[in-house]
Amino acid sequence: MARKLLLAFLIVGIAGTSQAEQTAPPAGRVVIPSAKSFDKLVAALDEAVAANGMGVVACASASQGAAARGIRIPGNAVVMVFRNDYAVRMLAASVPAGIEAPLRYYVTENAGGTSTLTYRKPSAVFAPYRNVELDQMAAELDPIFENIAQGAVR
Repeated sequence: MARKLLLAFLIVGIAGTSQAEQTAPPAGRVVIPSAKSFDKLVAALDEAVAANGMGVVACASASQGAAARGIRIPGNAVVMVFRNDYAVRMLAASVPAGIEAPLRYYVTENAGGTSTLTYRKPSAVFAPYRNVELDQMAAELDPIFENIAQGAVR
């Protein structure tokens, strides 16, 4: 009996994993393919962030960490972007929302030398807080983040 229960549990677990992998992406996710190489897209993203009056707070890259260990994996970088005046407004509206900053872009290397830029719209990131001040701030940030993305992939 115990073996049958364990087998049933494993089958349900495997089926659940398959289902989880097929779920829709989070609301507000924007995915933009680019003809640029990974390195060129990361550089263009840095330039577009500055051109739109925002700042790169940090960049994390598993591929750079792997390369330092002598391992080659496709390029990836999480580029964290924000600005202090928005941080102050965000925290005045909601201290718990501070976990969301800085907002992120994700650059991934594709086969064939192209890359992809992915991000979540600020309005989608802050929507769960149901806070009017955050919603207003996010409405200002949405077009800025879209301009950054479009400027980077061009």
